Amino acid sequence: MDRLKLIYSFRARLLLVFALLLVGTLGVQYQLNEWERQRVARIIEEQEQALAAGFSLAIESLSSPERLAELSRKKRSAFLAREADRLINILIVDDVGNVPDRLDAEDRVADSLDPKYNPQQMPDGSYRYLKLSEVPLPPIVEADATGAPAEEDSFLRAYVRATEAGKPRAFPFPVLTDQGRSYIIVVLGSASASYAPSPWRAIRPLLPTLAVLLLATLAAVFLVWRFTRPIQELSQAAKRVAKGDFDFQVPAANRRDEMGELAAVFNEMLVGLRRTRQLEAELNQAERSAVIGRLASAIAHEIRNPLNYINLTLDHLRTQFAPSDPEKRAVFERLTKQVKDEVARANARITEFLSYSRPSRLKLRPLALRPIIEDVLRTVEVQANENGIELRLEEQTDVPPVMGDPESLRSLFANLIINGLQAMDGHGGRLRIDIAPDPPSGSVRVVVEDTGRGIPPGDLPHLFEPYFSTKETGTGLGLAIVKKAVEDHGGAIQVQSVIGRGTTFTVTLPAATPDVERASL
Repeated sequence: MDRLKLIYSFRARLLLVFALLLVGTLGVQYQLNEWERQRVARIIEEQEQALAAGFSLAIESLSSPERLAELSRKKRSAFLAREADRLINILIVDDVGNVPDRLDAEDRVADSLDPKYNPQQMPDGSYRYLKLSEVPLPPIVEADATGAPAEEDSFLRAYVRATEAGKPRAFPFPVLTDQGRSYIIVVLGSASASYAPSPWRAIRPLLPTLAVLLLATLAAVFLVWRFTRPIQELSQAAKRVAKGDFDFQVPAANRRDEMGELAAVFNEMLVGLRRTRQLEAELNQAERSAVIGRLASAIAHEIRNPLNYINLTLDHLRTQFAPSDPEKRAVFERLTKQVKDEVARANARITEFLSYSRPSRLKLRPLALRPIIEDVLRTVEVQANENGIELRLEEQTDVPPVMGDPESLRSLFANLIINGLQAMDGHGGRLRIDIAPDPPSGSVRVVVEDTGRGIPPGDLPHLFEPYFSTKETGTGLGLAIVKKAVEDHGGAIQVQSVIGRGTTFTVTLPAATPDVERASL
């Protein structure tokens, strides 16, 4: 496991990449240097063989009557042809100034690879020799570089000048003959473009290094981008958390390096924060429920008893003190009825408080939903007819019974149906209730759909909160009681609404299992 962590570690991969780049750079540089060494060796070998071929021709011309040009044509040396752009000329110079019996003679060119520098035969049969000074010569390398005695070669010292490699130059070689000392001077021209030093040749070895560095830079940019992207995601996630948004996950958690571990820990923190928020909401709800319970108990104790006394007193007044005059009796009956209605409404509000705040004491048994909903519809049928509202109850086939408490379910659907009727504002419309089975989840789905004014999107998240109401006279406990009843039955409720088109509540309740049905018979 530790080895896998080391392999997937970002630092280990980064070090491995740079190690590979270093090895690659050294390998490429070594191979280029090897190729350059071999190229230079070939050049030196070819030039040495060319010089040897030229020197061989010069020695042969000293011992034969043929000229260098004729020998060169006969030999057809490949090296001389290959180096034709470098080997300019071969001169054979007689240092006759050192011959005692010819002190009047000057240094002369006895033979040349270039025929125009050869001795010219005169009409009288004699030969005219060119002086060495009459032949254009490049700088001659220093005498000690060729092994020639410096003191005896004083006439050559005038041609010795400093020169750079690859520039035109001449190499003198002293040869002793029976007629005295002669010199073989090999004249080389400028090195060809392939041999001569150039800026491109100096830059070329740097190109592979530049390419490897560029590759390393691109690899580093890629790694930095991969490394900083999770950091950016974590930064954005931290901003969302600071705004109170915990409903997301950082995608970098699937990485296997340190950033993946950090993202995984961050996601675990988000889960903990969501759970903490949920617990805080539940605690807040519990505290509010406790406050409501205490308030409901106080109301029930302080108000319900006087209300009951008022209600009994009204009944006594109606039976014992009703006026005999019909008109006054009618007014008396109307007023007492209104008072009784207000007392009944106050009692209903107290009942709502108690229903929401008290713990549920449900008596669950298998129940068919249709009879319960029909009973609720009968209580609102008159009101619906007066407002021109169509009531429609539809039930699909094979709807199983649900495990429920009849009184709790009656209160649940009564609140939904009454809310739907009130949402249509007495302007007519349709209230449809659909009962259908949901086999995949083993439950029963009840849809309550109205064509009322709809609920604003901003109010939907708060719809089931206690004391939240969109009606001026509402207490805000009706839908809170609905949600509590649904959750007490182990179900779920959802709401969808469109302004001007209506609202749809979907209640899902667990179906009774066959074993429970048989046990209840």
